[in-house]
Parts: sequence; structure tokens; C-alpha cells
Amino acid sequence: MPLNANDEAWFARAENGWGRRRRPPGARWFPVIVAAVLQLPGVFIAAHEAQAHPLTLVFVLLAFASSFVLVAAREHPGVVVAAVAVMCAPAIAVTAGPPFSAIPLALAVVSAVVRGARVWAWATLAGLAVLGPLAAYLVIGHPTAIIRPLIIALVMCLLVGVGEAIRNRRERYRNVSRTLAARREAVAEAERLRIARELHDVLAHSLSQISVQAGVGLHLFDTRPEKARESLAAIKTTSSQALEEVRGVLGFLRSDESPASRTPEPDLQRIPVLVDTYRRAGLEVVYDRALASVPAPAIQLAIYRIVQESLTNIGRHAQASSVRITLTEQAGDYVVSIADDGRGLPESPRGVPDDLQTGRGMLGMRERAELLGGRFEVVSTPTEAGEPGGVTVTAHFPHRTAATTGPIRTRNTP
Repeated sequence: MPLNANDEAWFARAENGWGRRRRPPGARWFPVIVAAVLQLPGVFIAAHEAQAHPLTLVFVLLAFASSFVLVAAREHPGVVVAAVAVMCAPAIAVTAGPPFSAIPLALAVVSAVVRGARVWAWATLAGLAVLGPLAAYLVIGHPTAIIRPLIIALVMCLLVGVGEAIRNRRERYRNVSRTLAARREAVAEAERLRIARELHDVLAHSLSQISVQAGVGLHLFDTRPEKARESLAAIKTTSSQALEEVRGVLGFLRSDESPASRTPEPDLQRIPVLVDTYRRAGLEVVYDRALASVPAPAIQLAIYRIVQESLTNIGRHAQASSVRITLTEQAGDYVVSIADDGRGLPESPRGVPDDLQTGRGMLGMRERAELLGGRFEVVSTPTEAGEPGGVTVTAHFPHRTAATTGPIRTRNTP
């Protein structure tokens, strides 16, 4: 259920108050003690008048004993309210003055309603309203004797409303508690997915680059050692950058209180460095950036990660020789496009092109675009013969807070 500010403020007060407190071990005896103590004046009065009305003292003591039945109200609220009513009804019918003997019944009625035994409570009160006046009339023998049981039955009906209010408050607390718990779980799950996505992008890209550069170094180690040295230097640089990014992603998960070292999040300024890394691996990459404004940091990070993941997929699977990366603005959207001339999307077992929805990398890119209100698509680029000849990855991001500048156009070609 949706929560407004009043609900959350109320829940905070309840949680800081009784919501977080554990019930004391002797809490079940509290109503017993209250009912017994409040009946003591009635017991003393009945004992004082025992010689004139000995049966009244017996009924009052029976009502006093009903206080101890309340100890089982938590487990058996319906049976308890009925038993207490039977034990208290004679004293209610024959005593005069303050209705001390009705106190255990009042507590039993409220307890039964709070714990969901509404049928037991209403049936008990109905029996009290019908049989109580009849018993009072038969014992006392005066028509006015029926007034006292009727008034007490009416008061008990009002106490049903008190029990309903307490029950509704508890239900509201439980509902709000479940809602907030689900919200916290959703936030934690979103954070877990974000961390997993960041780690996948960092590690998949870095390990892929290390693997490619290591292969180049081994291949050229004997014939062109200077190129092999460049590959080793690239491996060192890539691994260092990957370690720094992993520390940045996981730094806040450290258990100690010391602040974790954080590196700036990747932005559009790092795409040329990323492009140069793949050029050194032998891939022809053209980077064309034409923007009229600076995207928000979250959009820059998403664009960088999409370019990074796309280049990683191309290097590992596409068998492409050239890639074109285009960053433009179209109809109020930032649009990044990565097109290669590789072998296209893989075929599913039924012969239908697979859109890579199940791939972790593609799923992560789609999530990044959709989390920022954009859209993401992957299509095969057919050749003139109609066969798949490459893949084009496109992501659209609606404008966020952007610092408008003059036209920014960069064409980065090998």
C-alpha cells in the first residue's frame, strides 16, 4: 500500500516507541493483576456484608477468581471471554454500587476483540444482555434489578469499539511495517543489481582486454618484442584501472569506519582512452561525438558503460574488423550508437535471430538505459546480400540536467 508522509511519521513514532520493544516476560499477568487489584474494594464490601448476604460474597469471590482466567487470554481469547462472563455474571446481577465485578469481563472482551475472537465476544455479550437481567430478576425479585445488567452489557458493547480501535492500530502497524520492509528489500535488491552490473562491466571489459593483449603479446613475443612490450604495458594499465574501479564500487561495503578510497566515475572524457585500447589490439575504431550540451553525470556513466560493454562483446564474439561509435542528440535525446561489421547476432535453435535478451551484458545495458528513462535496442545490420553483417547497438537517453555549452564535436579516427 502507498505511504504518505503522515503514515511514515506515525510508523517512525511507533517503531521508536512500542514497535521495537519486546513484550516483557510477565506481560500476560498484567491484566490479571489489574483486574484483581481493582476488585479488592468490592471484595471488602461483600465481606463486610457477608452476614446479611452470604451468597453475594460467594458470587464476588467467584468474579475475583475469574481475574486469573485472563492469563490464558492470549492463547484462547474466545474461551476466556465466555468463561469470565459465566463467572462474573452472578456478581454483576446481585451486587449493588460500583460494578467492580465487571472489570475482568471488560478486559476479556477487549482482549478477545483485539485477538480476532469477535464472534465469541458478541455472543457472550448477547448472552449477558438476555440472561443477566433474567437472573437478576429471579434472584432479587424486583423489576428494577434488570437495569444494572443491561447497563453493564451496553458498556461492554462500547468496549468492543475500543478493542476494534486497538486491533486496527495493530493491523495498520503491521501493514506499514510490511510495506517499509518490502521497500527496504527493493532498495537493497536494486543496490545489489547495481553493484553486480558495475562489477560485470568492469571485470568483463578488463579481463577481456587482458586476454586480448596477452594473446597479442604471446604472438609477437619472438618477432616483434617492442609490440609485446606494449601489450604488457597495456595489461598493466588495464589491470590497475580495473582494481581502482572495483575498489570504488565495493569500497562502501567495508566493515570498518574508515572512508573508502573512491575514484571518479567514468565519463565521456574517458571514451577516447577506451577506444585507443582497442585500436592497439588491432580493431579499427571511429569515434564521432557531436553534442550541443553536456549530459548529466549519470547519463555519461551509462553511455561509457554501454560503449565499454559493446566493445567487449565485439572483441570477444563479433570477429569484426571495424567499429563506429556515434554520440549525437536527436529529438531531445542523447543517442549513442555502436555499429560493427562482424558476424551479426547469433541464431537461436529455431533459426530466428536471438536478440540477446538473456545475455548478462546486454541485459545490463538495457537496464542502464531504462533506469534513466531511456530505451535500448540491438539489431543486425544486413549486408547487400541480405545476410547479417554486423550488429548495431543503440541507446537513447532523455535530457537530464545538462549544462548547455557551445557545440561539441569530436571526430576520433585512427
